[in-house]
Amino acid sequence: MSSSATSLRAAVVLCGSGRGDGSEIHESVSILTHCARLGITYQCFAPDQPQADTINHLTGKPEGPARNCLVEAARIARGIILPLTELEAGDYDLLLFPGGFGAAKNLCTFAAQGPACTVLADVQRVLRAFHAAGKPIGLACIAPVLAARIFGKAGGGPGVTITLGAPGPSADAAVAMGATHRPLAVTEACTDQTMRIITTPAYMDDEATPWQVFTGIGKLVDAAAAMAAKR
Repeated sequence: MSSSATSLRAAVVLCGSGRGDGSEIHESVSILTHCARLGITYQCFAPDQPQADTINHLTGKPEGPARNCLVEAARIARGIILPLTELEAGDYDLLLFPGGFGAAKNLCTFAAQGPACTVLADVQRVLRAFHAAGKPIGLACIAPVLAARIFGKAGGGPGVTITLGAPGPSADAAVAMGATHRPLAVTEACTDQTMRIITTPAYMDDEATPWQVFTGIGKLVDAAAAMAAKR
C-alpha cells in the first residue's frame, strides 16, 4: 500500500454487539484489524436507538428488553464510538459495514420484509453521500443488501453488483431489488468498479472459519483502501 493510503480515514458503521442482534464481532474486529494493518485511521459509529430485539447468544432465543445499538456497539469499539447522526462523508475517505443479523434488523428491515425493506434514514444518508463523493464503500456478510436496496434498479438506482456468497434466498432478494449477484467464496471479495462498492460473503456461510472470514474481509479492505488512495 502506498504511503498515501496510510493517511486514509475510515468510518465503520456498527449496530450492536453479536451476530444475532447486532454487528458480528469477528467481522467487526477483522475490519478494524485490517484498517490498522494498512495504517488507516478509523472511527466507529452506530445508531443511537434500541435494537430490534435482544438475543441470548447461548440459546439463540430472544430475551429481555431491547438494548441500545450505540451502547452495545461500544463494546466492540472499546468505548470510542459516535452516534451515526454525526457521520459526515466529508470527514472520511471510505465507509465500511460489517455484517451480523443486526445489519438486517437495525440498519434496515430486510430481516422482516426482504426486498420490500426500508433502510434507516441515517444509513441512507451516509451511503448516498459517500457514493456521490466517489468514495469507496465496503460491506460484509448480509450488509450488502443495504447497497442493493439503495442502489438497485428496482428502487430507481443505477444498479450495483454485490456478493452474498452462495446462491440462496438472500441473493434472490438482492436480485429482486435490482442488484446483480456474484456467487463467491468466503475468502473472496467482489468489486463493482463503477459504483465503487466492495462486498465479501463473510459469515453468510455458516461453516466459514474465522480465518476465512478474516481473509475475505482483508481483500475488501485492501480494495477499498486502494480505491480511496487513488482519488
